[in-house]
Amino acid sequence: MLVCFSCNESPVQKPDHLLDEETMVNILYDTALLQAAESYLPNTLTENKIRIKNYIYLKYNIDSVTYYQNQRYYASDFKKYKNMFEQVSERIERNKTLIDTLVSQEKQKTSEEKTERNRTFPKQKFSLNKKESLPSQ
Repeated sequence: MLVCFSCNESPVQKPDHLLDEETMVNILYDTALLQAAESYLPNTLTENKIRIKNYIYLKYNIDSVTYYQNQRYYASDFKKYKNMFEQVSERIERNKTLIDTLVSQEKQKTSEEKTERNRTFPKQKFSLNKKESLPSQ
């Protein structure tokens, strides 16, 4: 008896509607951001009636089957999937740096505006002496 095994590069069947790698990276990125938001501010998504998977389905015009088939397909290739997550991680880090810079600039601007207001409208000491006292009733 002879047994033949086929060495297929990907043991998972190609999805009916294969999303390109860039789109899948975008989906992973959006999912990571939404999950972080859900962890950090758990009520925010709920209060705004945002469900992560539904948001992804609507944004990328896909259904749950397409999502799961593509997720499974890309995850079956460890090196490719790892590379995709590295792209997501790098993108998050770039955006974090950008956001940190913008927040720092906004704090600096607010501080400068406050300093300018204090220069324009210096606090004046107010005191009453007996001659300037309020009339008694």
